[in-house]
Amino acid sequence: MSDCNTRIIAPSVLASDWGKVGEEVRRADEAGADWLHLDVMDGHFVENISFGPQFVSAVRPHTELTLDTHLMITRPDKYLPMFIEAGCDRITVHVEADHDVSATLADIRKAGLQCGLALNPATLLEEVTPFFDQIDLLLVMTVVPGFGGQSFMETETMPKVAEAREIRNAKGLGFHIEVDGGIDHRTVEIAANHGANVMVAGTSLYKAPDMPEAILAMRG
Repeated sequence: MSDCNTRIIAPSVLASDWGKVGEEVRRADEAGADWLHLDVMDGHFVENISFGPQFVSAVRPHTELTLDTHLMITRPDKYLPMFIEAGCDRITVHVEADHDVSATLADIRKAGLQCGLALNPATLLEEVTPFFDQIDLLLVMTVVPGFGGQSFMETETMPKVAEAREIRNAKGLGFHIEVDGGIDHRTVEIAANHGANVMVAGTSLYKAPDMPEAILAMRG
């Protein structure tokens, strides 16, 4: 696993042109992306529907980048086998979803994948701290999940990022801290200063006039 202090840029395929997904995936790859972020929404856990395991399977042949898959679904445990088979490298599930969190994380790891745990802006950090020794990545949502193009919720989320970093370092753990929502060349520095190292960005990268330049700017 890469060092949790190294800045990682993960374009969100949700913001790409799905009509030419292979080209869009390669475009991010060639622009210098480190990972690709895949936002899976079921229309139940969040009020939007995006794509499922078949879409992940369609992305996989076009890149060797890490597929960082974020399941915003009510029953991640139930659909896990399909996403494992689809070719994900890491699967992140929500602490608020309806499942046994420890068991789901263990199942992801058992399949040879990395596992992540996500929390929404309204969720207290103490909901996820019991699982810190079981994860490779903590995803702090910096917008209310479900839709792209929202504003970065600094006040509600940055204290959680900072506290998660403190706890991680105090316990000698090595998980990444990822932020997702409203990330651009300005907010990326705020997130980094509080302790995040994985930056998920959709609109600000895929809609940028020059994607390589936009990724470079996010690296700081």
